[in-house]
Amino acid sequence: MPAVMTDNYLSRRRMVLLSAGIVLAGSSQPASAHHGWSWAEDAQTELKGTIRSISMAPPHPSLQVTAADGVLWQIDLGNPNQTERSGFTATSAKPGDAIVILGNRHLDKTKMQMKAVRITIAGKNYDLYPERIRTN
Repeated sequence: MPAVMTDNYLSRRRMVLLSAGIVLAGSSQPASAHHGWSWAEDAQTELKGTIRSISMAPPHPSLQVTAADGVLWQIDLGNPNQTERSGFTATSAKPGDAIVILGNRHLDKTKMQMKAVRITIAGKNYDLYPERIRTN
């Protein structure tokens, strides 16, 4: 009898692990598609506004920024190491600070989302992707 219980237990355990693996693999697809630049316009845009919130949480830091026209934008920064190398940390800014973002906005104009290549706060530039910065 114990051998049958062990076989059933192992069989159930394998099924649970397999199911969890399938769920994780499926859920990682949108996240990996989100990273990179394929979702963003090639042209760069400048956005001025006020920081509403800052998140340094994985998979990448981000800002919520209220533009001058009152529209709330999602601003994606670089990966955590890259963002820190730019000099921007959790203590570099706070909600209410004025900000200028140079970046590439979402191809879908209904999404108020931008990937920042440079952010400027209190006159200090944080170059997240210096090799991608194109200024006039």
